[in-house]
Amino acid sequence: MIRMLKTSIVALMAATAASAVSAADLTVYSAGPKPLSAALAEAFTAKTGIKVNLFQSNSGKVMARYEAEKANPQADVLISASWGHAINLSEAGDLLAYTSPNAETVPGSLKTDDYVAQGAAAIAIAYNTSMDLPAPAEWSDLTGEAYYDMVTMPDPTASGSALTLVQGLASQDADATWKLFADLKANGMIIPGANAAALNPVLSGARGVVFGAVDYIALGQKAKGEAIEVVYPESGTVLAPRPIMIPKSTDQADEAKQFVGFVLSDEGQKLVADRLILPARTDIAAKRPGWDELNLIDFDYVQAAADADETKASFKAAVE
Repeated sequence: MIRMLKTSIVALMAATAASAVSAADLTVYSAGPKPLSAALAEAFTAKTGIKVNLFQSNSGKVMARYEAEKANPQADVLISASWGHAINLSEAGDLLAYTSPNAETVPGSLKTDDYVAQGAAAIAIAYNTSMDLPAPAEWSDLTGEAYYDMVTMPDPTASGSALTLVQGLASQDADATWKLFADLKANGMIIPGANAAALNPVLSGARGVVFGAVDYIALGQKAKGEAIEVVYPESGTVLAPRPIMIPKSTDQADEAKQFVGFVLSDEGQKLVADRLILPARTDIAAKRPGWDELNLIDFDYVQAAADADETKASFKAAVE
């Protein structure tokens, strides 16, 4: 009897310990790229011993899952490719206020009291250099006859970065922007889905140019030997910051703060740079065109987030 009691106590202690370890696990919902999310999770676990349960998808699916689980929250950290998502969650009061000491050299425009950029992409034109096409220089070039039935674009309703581009262009001249998209559609532009769906036909040669390519994705394909060139129009483009944030609903706030701090550490930011994403910290060297090499459109991200549904509707009307 005593031996059985001791065995039961040992088993209970083991189960309790296992439960404690499980309770300390961190659940991270992250928009792509998957290799970066996986590398950050692995390095964080190696450094802290905290296991990361990673859900990886595009921004729309990440946010849809977060919203669907509101009654039973699972995510401890959210990473999106849309700054607007962070703005909306902040305004709804859903985010935990936290400023990491490692965010000191992140530009003020890329951090608030309750979210901060992990890094940023610039939105560009990407074209297949093996095809008989003139090298485009401006967004409007793609309305030309040479690009008839050659252009793809990510869907702004599925791609946060594509929506950011539409918002930035419209902030300069809305009427001209809707005319541009109507002209692109008339010139045979297709909108097949999110970022990969727009880039893949260009990589295969079925199409020739992406209007609104996420630059680090295209640059990564170029580095692998694909016949792809990336162009940043002189008239301006937009930065698509990737916010990292902690939901108030987390019961792992300390671990979540550690994860945010790690992402913004030297090691974490170098992993960001390795994926050809622009590091959020200005003191970490980029491995692609940096801050001073991009002509960025200055627009109000907060107002753009408030007007997002209207912007999507105007875009849809222009390309129908």
